[in-house]
Amino acid sequence: MIGLFFGDTDFPKLILEKLKKRKKKYLILDFSKNNIFKKNSNSHRISIGQFGSILKLLRKNKCNKVLFAGKIDKPNLSKLKLDMTGIYYLPKIIKAYKKGDAAILKELINIFALEKIKVIKSTSFTPELPLKKGNYTKYKPTKEDLTDIKKGENILKKTNALDHIQAIIVRENSIFKETSKGTKNLIKKMNKTKIKRGVLIKYPKKKQDMRVDLPTIGLDTFKDCKIAGIKGIVLKDKQNIFLEKNKCINYAIKNKMFILVK
Repeated sequence: MIGLFFGDTDFPKLILEKLKKRKKKYLILDFSKNNIFKKNSNSHRISIGQFGSILKLLRKNKCNKVLFAGKIDKPNLSKLKLDMTGIYYLPKIIKAYKKGDAAILKELINIFALEKIKVIKSTSFTPELPLKKGNYTKYKPTKEDLTDIKKGENILKKTNALDHIQAIIVRENSIFKETSKGTKNLIKKMNKTKIKRGVLIKYPKKKQDMRVDLPTIGLDTFKDCKIAGIKGIVLKDKQNIFLEKNKCINYAIKNKMFILVK
């Protein structure tokens, strides 16, 4: 049996569909905001800080492998419900918390390794989702777009390796960086300015563990980009979660946007 740490976005739902088709046994730990898996009899709602309860549940169901998928919000330390095992690991979590979102995930993976539980790739059951290198519409980046992309890549290379930044929007001399509020908020922020066009670059964090938290793109992202006047989206080869592929590509073509995977 596999343990599924599920957050928000449609990605976890796709994984669940695949597991059901393959008749794989699973256990869901639902960390979504609105408890979206509550109707599933194999789903459990536990605080992220209750490591003892989590480990007990995983062992009881013989889950020696776990998978993280979907957006799991950074916990509020002041409101974190801890059990004895959680208190034991608290110093490690606090240390990671100060470094950034990626550090917290990395520490959780380290804790599972200490407990002899293996974290597998989020795309283990959906290998068709990540896009490979190429241009996916008939529209290609202009010379100016390529300059913006290069500028954005250089900025992302200089970010803190354990920070939350996965996305950046570049338009000539204007730079918009993602915050912990996510890409949707980033696009909205740019949309409030007079600047139109621009390029959205969404890459994994520096030194990111490729098993978890890959940059996710879906139809809503493209709709937000259209409203903001963004000309195209740039992703990393096989290092992304691309949802609703055909719908996204058709929407991009209809709205004269490019999808570049480098």
